[in-house]
Amino acid sequence: MIDFDKIPSPCFVLEEGLLRRNLEILDSVQKETGAQILCALKGFAMYSTFPMVKEYLPTCTASSLNEARLCFEEFGEKAHLCAPVYLEHEFDELTKYTSHITFNSLGQWDRFKQSARNAGLSCALRINPEYSEVETDLYNPCMPGSRLGITANKLDNQLPEGIEGLHFHALCEDSAETLQNTLKAVEEKFGKYLHQAKWLNMGGGHHITRKDYNIELLIELIKNISDKYDLNVILEPGEAVGWQTGYLVSSVQDIFENDGVQIAMLDVSVAAHMPDCLEMPYKPKVLCASDPVKGKPTYRFGGMTCLSGDFIGDYSFDQPLSIGDKIIFDDMIHYTMVKTTTFNGVGLPAIGIWTEDNMFKLIRKFGFDSYKDRLS
Repeated sequence: MIDFDKIPSPCFVLEEGLLRRNLEILDSVQKETGAQILCALKGFAMYSTFPMVKEYLPTCTASSLNEARLCFEEFGEKAHLCAPVYLEHEFDELTKYTSHITFNSLGQWDRFKQSARNAGLSCALRINPEYSEVETDLYNPCMPGSRLGITANKLDNQLPEGIEGLHFHALCEDSAETLQNTLKAVEEKFGKYLHQAKWLNMGGGHHITRKDYNIELLIELIKNISDKYDLNVILEPGEAVGWQTGYLVSSVQDIFENDGVQIAMLDVSVAAHMPDCLEMPYKPKVLCASDPVKGKPTYRFGGMTCLSGDFIGDYSFDQPLSIGDKIIFDDMIHYTMVKTTTFNGVGLPAIGIWTEDNMFKLIRKFGFDSYKDRLS
């Protein structure tokens, strides 16, 4: 049990034991199916934990030169790379950190195929099955007119010479049942190409470590498609590694009333430190709090930037809040640290780990340089 009194505010804190639990679940799928599950840096890039992650997962998946280099330098392995577009002035350096590369369009493949093949990379095309159950357009890579992936009508009967893999990404925090439906669309549109490929990357969005996820069905789906097409299967879930492994610790800095609403101002920013809450959008869980209950002390949490919308919804507590009280946002490790900004010059939360020995370890604090280095 974490002693939050020992943690500074504001601070992201990862609970080491919960991370290991997730990794063990992912590894059980690997062992049962022979598939590879990669750590998607776009969702979880807390490299201080890579020694533990590497005990279970073979490498990372990257979406940029910087992520590929982070994998190479901190994870100690070459990355699997998939980006919407590659830049010519970066490409030669990028190949130094990469073992597998996925091209988003036939034009990008034609432009870089010689360099990629000369570097010995295993090359793939990102395909668009034109099917997705993602309801939020911001996160739907298969929406009409999508800029992501090649539709089946753009391919000839044979994959281009030198292409060894196919890669689709059509899920977002989805179930195995959704994957099953998606695979039907993939097979319907790209089945003949699966027979020609050596590997299939099923992308991210697999909510494998969620309590109600149907792992048995996932295992069945992986085995079936692997056997049917004689393929190596790869998954790269962005949320499953860091899912429910930690918190954002904040504290109350001011309390006042406006138009009948009690407002509690915090030392964190929703817009700068929890942007996914506004993008998705969703209301994060707060420990020891609930949705508004009539008759209970209820507060609207405000962030510390000048953005009018820098606030989260209302929460109720058993007792009134006071300045200095800790507010603990749950499940704030995946897709949080990777998205933080210093808008308004606000400081970034510290990063720490609650170890398996029940000790708090401060990993990093941020100061003025973290703001200044982004500017000129």
